[in-house]
Formats: sequence, structure tokens, C-alpha cells
Amino acid sequence: MVTVFAVYDTKYGNTKLVAEEIVKGAREVGGIETAVSDVKEVDLKKVAGSDAILIGSPNHIGRPARGINGFIDKLGKLDLKAEWFAVFDTHMMKDERVVKKLEKRVGEKVPGLRLITPGLSIRVDGMKGPITEGELSKCRDFGKKIANQLKKT
Repeated sequence: MVTVFAVYDTKYGNTKLVAEEIVKGAREVGGIETAVSDVKEVDLKKVAGSDAILIGSPNHIGRPARGINGFIDKLGKLDLKAEWFAVFDTHMMKDERVVKKLEKRVGEKVPGLRLITPGLSIRVDGMKGPITEGELSKCRDFGKKIANQLKKT
């Protein structure tokens, strides 16, 4: 069975909701085992034993959250089973996305991981949310896409 571990940072719960919807989508494909954790409570041993790692962050003034950056730094020091990763973010402004910065940081700090699919960016209405109407379905689709890609590899 393929295992996917999603790690997120959140302040108002929006990025957590996105992570949960992504793993729901992945589970719909079947043959996928998932886990989700806030970066503050993550078990690095479980992350290291997964086949794919999903990393999510809210947009903090155009950058990933500090906790997620620290998590990525720690990943680079682990003996990972994982070969694949994907990233996602939540943002308020159309042009303020941090997925590219997340992808770049993972590529620099954990060069053994390969990007399975381009990142997902989800819009929220205002700093505290809620998630903009119609955005959550993109999360499930993203999870399904990742699961289908993993099953092919």
C-alpha cells in the first residue's frame, strides 16, 4: 500500500482544512494510506516512512510559515523512504502564492525528493477565511491526482 503524509501549518484552520480535503481525495482512489498532521505535532519517524510527503503552508507576507520552513530543513536530515513530494498553500491575494517558494526550498534542502505534481494554491476570503467558495473541490482533485500518479510509479 502507498502511504502519503500531509504536514501543514495553520493559524486560522484554513490550511488544515485544505490538507484534510487533499487526503480525502487521495483515499478515494483506493490503495492509499494517509496521515495528516500539524507541523507542531508531527512525528518525523512516520513522515520518514511514507512514500510521499505533502507540505502545506498559509501565505505569511509572501513567504511560507516559519514552522514549515523548519520542517523542510529537518526533512533534509532524515533517512527518507519517500521519493515524492507536493506542496499547497492558502492565500488571500491572487498574485501571492508561496507554492513555488515551497517547491524551491524542498528541492534545495531535500534534493532526493521529486515533485510529483505542481503545487496547489487555494484562495481564502480575508485573513481568517473562510476558504473561497468552489476552492475545496480543487483540493480533492489534487489529492486524487497525486494518488493516481503514485500508483503509476
